Amino acid sequence: MILLTSGFPSEPVDAGAVSARSAIFSNSTRVVRYYGKNVHTKVPPASTTKVMTALLVLERLDLDDTVTVSSRATYPQPSKLHVRPGEKFKVRDLLYAVLMSSANDASVVLAEAVAGSEGKFVQMMNQRARQLGAKNTKFVNSHGLPSGKTHQYTTAYDMYLMFRAALQHDFFKLVIKKKYKTISSLDGRNFHLKSHNKILFKGWKQSLYGKTGYTRSAGQCFVGYLTKGDDICIIAVFGCTRRWDDIKHIVSRYGGIVL
Repeated sequence: MILLTSGFPSEPVDAGAVSARSAIFSNSTRVVRYYGKNVHTKVPPASTTKVMTALLVLERLDLDDTVTVSSRATYPQPSKLHVRPGEKFKVRDLLYAVLMSSANDASVVLAEAVAGSEGKFVQMMNQRARQLGAKNTKFVNSHGLPSGKTHQYTTAYDMYLMFRAALQHDFFKLVIKKKYKTISSLDGRNFHLKSHNKILFKGWKQSLYGKTGYTRSAGQCFVGYLTKGDDICIIAVFGCTRRWDDIKHIVSRYGGIVL
């Protein structure tokens, strides 16, 4: 487990200035926490779930492997690519769809390719989370949409650990920096993707690269990173009503990074 130290209190004096229910901002290179608010509180992960999905795919499949869409993979609700049963894709292209456009159907296609079924893949997700020290996380699907059967949850600290592991993969870092990307099925059907990370389009002095999430129950969520000199700094916010304002406030006030 990675222990984060800090000169800041776990509940900052201006906690009310941040709408996030839970948040963490840490220098993962120096293992120093700059900011924390309810870092171990269980919260719905929404589509930040896809960080773990992408991590397992990158650990288990080759980017040039071919995967085939099942009928079941077409069931999840939007956001989605609207893939068709029997359609074939390269793994790398579906990872673009998962991480940039938060395609829920693409998440299921990849989960089934790794484990044979999404249910078995979810077991792998939870096992991998525990291996990383994410003890307060439970996934129930590969995409993060609410499930009527069982609640899924994570914490800001746990997501920090999972995102940190995903950053060890160069392709993951490449994908989350993209604003636009066109991918194709093997039969030539094109899909034009645009990143859901609005920070990339805001003209800030420094961009943050990461994964968004939103459901009604989860609120606005984000996990991502930026650099401070040669250091990697990771921020995760959950349950926001002012996601981008929260991020800008936390990073500038507690990290001393002008955005």
